[in-house]
This record gives sequence, structure tokens and C-alpha cells, in this order.
Amino acid sequence: MSTTSRRTVLTALAATAVSGPLLTGIGAAPAHAADDLYASNTDLYTKLAGREGTDFARRYKRHEKADAGITAAYPFHRTTVMAPHGGGIETGTSELCLGIAGYHPATLTPRTADAPLYDYWMFEGLRSIDNGELHVTATHCDDRVALSMAGGSLNVLTLHGCKADQAGAPAQRPEAVVVGGRNDTFKRHLISEFTAAGFQTIDGAALRDLAGVDPQNIANRTVLGMGGQLEITTELRRSMFGTFTRPGRPVSTNEVFDRFVAAARSAVARLEAEAGQIIL
Repeated sequence: MSTTSRRTVLTALAATAVSGPLLTGIGAAPAHAADDLYASNTDLYTKLAGREGTDFARRYKRHEKADAGITAAYPFHRTTVMAPHGGGIETGTSELCLGIAGYHPATLTPRTADAPLYDYWMFEGLRSIDNGELHVTATHCDDRVALSMAGGSLNVLTLHGCKADQAGAPAQRPEAVVVGGRNDTFKRHLISEFTAAGFQTIDGAALRDLAGVDPQNIANRTVLGMGGQLEITTELRRSMFGTFTRPGRPVSTNEVFDRFVAAARSAVARLEAEAGQIIL
């Protein structure tokens, strides 16, 4: 097993200044592609060539799998967890991505011995301000590693941030998670587990902008052509950490974080136990 963090400089194009709305990333990044400064990840990587590691980062982990047997059956990869707008873009989603994948967000060591570990991929904003400019809508995510990991997985679970009013959460209770994606079975398990864990859970089917049902959404670019998407309100994400800053979040996760992670992992386990998850 190995952890990979790419710091490659792509093409020798100078960074291009593009006008557009300035967003802090604390709440939510743009909901539509029309609001994005960059048409795709490739567009961003090209125009910000040389600024990986300062403006943005990419982190991922693939677990080694091998089937060298003739008669025995060996486990195969099923689920990948992704944070397409991590770091300072939709704050808290990087840490949740790592936690649900089974890793401690500060040390990248397994959180629990002998517990399942899942592959993960994330794109992160590293700026001190204006990380929202780095948002690329999920339907335009064309990072080749992300596409290859999604395309080699039966399931993908993506983590996003939204505002309470986008989620339709009441002002008196803004902490909520919206469950979307094209995999209705996955959605059912996620809704069940989050509700049982005490979280205000909203079906994304009632919210067009947060439904996550576009086939081009990275959550749905799987072997099965469907996956799961979570849109988590700022208030709920903030409640998961003692210190809601970039250096503080990985080392200050709390009981709410642990409860959310456990619910998501239980939903993944239930999904992977379904008959449709068996490759004959």
C-alpha cells in the first residue's frame, strides 16, 4: 500500500487571471458549471500550471489487489470515497473523505485495526482566501486519476458542502445532510444510517441542484453507472471539529465527526453486502 500525492507541473502555460465571483469556500462553492472559473480539472491544471502544492493539491490512495489463484476467489475492489472540492473549497470534506475511507485525517493511519479500508481521491484548495475559485462542478471533473478510480469501482461516494438554504434545512436546525446519486439502493442505506445516527437527512430527489443524478457526475462514473453523493451543510460540517481551520480540522475531530463517519461506513458495508455487488 502506498499513498501518492502528485505535485506535477503540467503544461508550460502561464497562469491565466480569469475574472469571476470570489467565494470563501466556508459555505458552499458554486452549484452550477456556469459559475465556475474553470471548465474542467484539465482547464484548471493548465491555467494554474506550476501552482500545484501552493494553490491546490491532489491526493489519492489505491489499495493493492491481486488474484493469482486458479481455484480460490479473492476480494476485489468495490468502493472509492471522493472529495472533489476538498481543502478550503468545501471545508471539512477532505477530512470526512479520509475518515470514511478508514484513515485518521491527521496521520493517514488506519483509524481502527482490521476495519475495511477504501480507496480515496480528493482535490483540495490550499489558498488562504478565494478557494471557491478552484471549484469545478462534479459533472466536469475530468482528472484522469479520479476517472480511472471511479471507472474501476462498483461504487463511489462523494462528499460535498452546501448551505442550509440550498439543502432546504430550517433556520432553527441548519445541520443537515442531503443524500443524492443515481444508486437508489445506496441512497436508501445512507438515509437509513444517517437518520438512525441522529442526523437530519434529506432525500436529494427533492432538490434538483443537489440530486447528483447526472450520469456525468463523478459519483456516477462507476462500473455500474451509479453512485452516492452527500451534500453536507456548513453548520453540520463545522460541528464536527473543535477548530474549523485548515490546520485545526485534522487534529480536532469530535464525536459528531465519528458518528457521521460510522454511519457512512455502515451504509457502504450494507451496500457491499448486496447481491448486485457480486462479480461473477
